[in-house]
Amino acid sequence: MRKLVYYVGMTIDGFIAAPDGSYDFFPVTQDVMDFLVTDYPDALFTPARAQLGVEAPNRTFDTCIQGRTSYEPALALGVTSPYAHLRQYVVSDTMDASPDPAVELISGDVTGAVRRLKAEDGKDIYLIGGARLAGSLLPEIDRLVIKLYPVVIGTGVPLFSAEFSPTHFTLAGTRALEGGTVILTYDKK
Repeated sequence: MRKLVYYVGMTIDGFIAAPDGSYDFFPVTQDVMDFLVTDYPDALFTPARAQLGVEAPNRTFDTCIQGRTSYEPALALGVTSPYAHLRQYVVSDTMDASPDPAVELISGDVTGAVRRLKAEDGKDIYLIGGARLAGSLLPEIDRLVIKLYPVVIGTGVPLFSAEFSPTHFTLAGTRALEGGTVILTYDKK
């Protein structure tokens, strides 16, 4: 069975974005770029892959799912298919139609849709976020891959936004990059 993997950048104090949803304050140093290109090229935005010359086949993911709020920055840039190298789903109850035939909308029973995707053959599913979607899918998340950046911002969008529901994970791996970013991998118990 495929895994739902919440692969995300986070500050030391637990935020994935600033209060306005921006995340350009994360220190994306050369060691972080090398990690992204080498270990998770399939999680790179398609235009970034082209810009970086990444032509690697998908290593980890073949499908991605994101919330409308996470999808909107791509739309603002005129990119309607931000992960063209993956099967793409956007969760939204407010969008009437997808702006791109390669992007399928999910509304209503998101958990059921994710369970159906997990039951299919293929590589893992990249959960892009954000906090509300990750919170609503917490029972379905099989792995967390957190890029813990050496920055504190004080307030912002948390890693999860959900009701109190303790969910236990086991540390499966750590990797410290030269610039201070630490990659933490946790698997659900």
